[in-house]
Amino acid sequence: MSEKTWIVYLSGEIHTDWRERIINGAKDRNLPVVFHGPVTVHADSDDCGSEILGSEDQKYWFDHKGALLNSVRTETLLKESDLVIVRFGEKYKQWNAAFDAGQAAALGIPYITLHPEEHDHALKEVDAGARGMAREPEQVVDALDYVITGTLRRS
Repeated sequence: MSEKTWIVYLSGEIHTDWRERIINGAKDRNLPVVFHGPVTVHADSDDCGSEILGSEDQKYWFDHKGALLNSVRTETLLKESDLVIVRFGEKYKQWNAAFDAGQAAALGIPYITLHPEEHDHALKEVDAGARGMAREPEQVVDALDYVITGTLRRS
């Protein structure tokens, strides 16, 4: 196994346990990975700009302030990453995740998408730029294991 510690950014939906499944799976396999991601407390992510930089009466400016502040974290952590996992969930549209995939592509950082089959058509361009597309978090763990160790675990 490589002596390298991999930095993986987990982008996308925040309403399911997909991050924990990947983090725990990598931990169970003793993979040398450090995970980063966005703020996953929805209210904190939404309210940070207004709470820190001053309240806004108009929703657009309220959201804009939060997006700008959150972008500092996202851009910094993306640039430090070796790989980005981009999750598109079933219930909500994750436009921010598509933006993260585009940033990763522009920065030359490989990414893997993770989404249900029902999103295949909508994400065809995002998937076309990906190094892989997974349906389940456990497939991402398998991909991490293979990329890091160079060993294919066969079923």
